[in-house]
Amino acid sequence: MITFTPQAAEKLRVILERQGKPGGFLRLKVVSGGCSGLNLELDISEESRPGDEVFAGTINGHGALDVRVTRLVRDTRLARIIHLVETAQASRAPVQAFVDRFARVYTPAVLALALVIALVPPLAGGAAAVWVYRALVLLVIAIPTIQVIFTTQGAARPDALQVVVVGRQWWWEFQYPTLGVVTANELHLPAGRRIVLQLEGEDVIHSFWVPLLGGKRDVVPGRRNLLTLTADAPGEYWGQCAEFCGASHANMRLRVIVDPPEAFEAWLLAQRVPAAEPTGVAAEGKAIYARSACVGCHVIRGLSAGTLGPDLTHFGSRSTVAAGLYPNTVEHVTAWLKDPPALKPGVKMPRLGLTDEQARAVATYLLSLK
Repeated sequence: MITFTPQAAEKLRVILERQGKPGGFLRLKVVSGGCSGLNLELDISEESRPGDEVFAGTINGHGALDVRVTRLVRDTRLARIIHLVETAQASRAPVQAFVDRFARVYTPAVLALALVIALVPPLAGGAAAVWVYRALVLLVIAIPTIQVIFTTQGAARPDALQVVVVGRQWWWEFQYPTLGVVTANELHLPAGRRIVLQLEGEDVIHSFWVPLLGGKRDVVPGRRNLLTLTADAPGEYWGQCAEFCGASHANMRLRVIVDPPEAFEAWLLAQRVPAAEPTGVAAEGKAIYARSACVGCHVIRGLSAGTLGPDLTHFGSRSTVAAGLYPNTVEHVTAWLKDPPALKPGVKMPRLGLTDEQARAVATYLLSLK
């Protein structure tokens, strides 16, 4: 429960992201009264007292706080960045409209120009073979290049599989809106089917790049870009964020697994089915997970509903951890839970203060989520 002074209530209404809900956040405020127990085992105090600054805290505990607003949301750095992005988008709209019109006339214009190059100079006494060759060079270079660019940015066909790709520091989320599946860092696609990736950013600019499947495409906060592709050959394709996005940019990897259609359907079915109830050490790990700060950031369907970190509902079905950095084994997951920054510099997941036994139990539980 959260209580606010009357003077602050209206201002807080526009600042709180998810007012009063588990996993919500307080930002840019100072506690003026009351106290609240936070369900966090971090290197910070577990109790908020009058006079404490509260920049971000997961509200999973108990108590009530009177909070004094110190800055409006429009004065924050994030708000200024969003304003700059929106301004840039507004100025880009006329340019984008011109590009769309240009795409419709580009190929006919290139064909006409090639025809002129091939026919007019010979009529004026030029060597016909030379000018025909130059016209062919123009056609070979210009038309395939521009067609690839506009094809990969083209609108979705009705039969295409749509996947929303969300870039975050420093991991990828993949949402299949028509299939009811959400996963992270490993993108499964059916071979031979048209795919439309809808690229969205949440924090800074990223760039989605899987070299063997298509070109790069920027992932920009506040804007949706499209990347259209068809993966014909089943297999595993590695990708990487190709736009510098902060301290762990080089560690923002991804894997694309192109499955035969039958294998893709089997994967979908497994993703929709709830994970089996754990036993033994895994059951102990589940209990530790449920009372730790993990629940404020991660989703496990039926257990936690966090929104900041990767969906862990079927974590055990993935082959890597930390966005493709390490094999998904109990040893690596235990080390990750003990000290995430040691394995991935700059990562936003904090140290949870788990003992070796607790970390191994949680790792065992997570790996049971097939």
